[in-house]
Amino acid sequence: MDAMVSLPVFDRSGAQVGSYELDPAALAPKINKQLMHDAVVMYLANKRQGSAKTKSRGEVAGSSQKMYRQKGTGRARAGTKRSGVRRGGGHIKHKQPRDFSYRLPKKALRAATRMAIASKINDERVVVIEELKLEEIKTKPVAETLAALGCDGGTTLLALEEHDNVVYRSARNIRGVTVSPVGDLNTLSVLRPRRMVVTKAGLDKIVAAATQATSHKSEAAETSEFCATEEGGEA
Repeated sequence: MDAMVSLPVFDRSGAQVGSYELDPAALAPKINKQLMHDAVVMYLANKRQGSAKTKSRGEVAGSSQKMYRQKGTGRARAGTKRSGVRRGGGHIKHKQPRDFSYRLPKKALRAATRMAIASKINDERVVVIEELKLEEIKTKPVAETLAALGCDGGTTLLALEEHDNVVYRSARNIRGVTVSPVGDLNTLSVLRPRRMVVTKAGLDKIVAAATQATSHKSEAAETSEFCATEEGGEA
């Protein structure tokens, strides 16, 4: 992974007004594709309704009496009308509603989200905008801004520092555009769109959260190392 990258910062007209120096390793020291895959599979599984239902032989309407006698009719042996081998009968392996949702560890999900953002930066699919403020709910200014940034085609994620109801309601009916505060981002929401447009303040918040998580991890490692030294004497 590259040591440092310089991301251009644009205004709403598409003109470059500065640059943002960022070390992708500060977000994720390494990219674990398997972890990101596991996180995406979990989010997709949690979206499943799990409401598929078919009737068993005990749930369909009809008599439970044998249809006709066993021998002497010249026909094959037949049981109840609700048998699964007969048309209109119950399903032999009937489907029941089920819950597909499950959860991965919280720290693993947060790490996967940071890896997804770092991979987007490495692939040059992140556009930094100085700010995105609107005075009224109107779709045209957002569409013009995306066009000026070259993000008017395909799918785009607008990542804001905080939830902005005006921006959200202005951009929600643009095809392929999703709006989310950086605090609500996850691996699926970052990887699914082709591009990610993030405000400068939003990127600051992402980097600050990643730095805090890294510092906590370092403190935990130092604590465990100190405890091991205390138990086993000098290292």
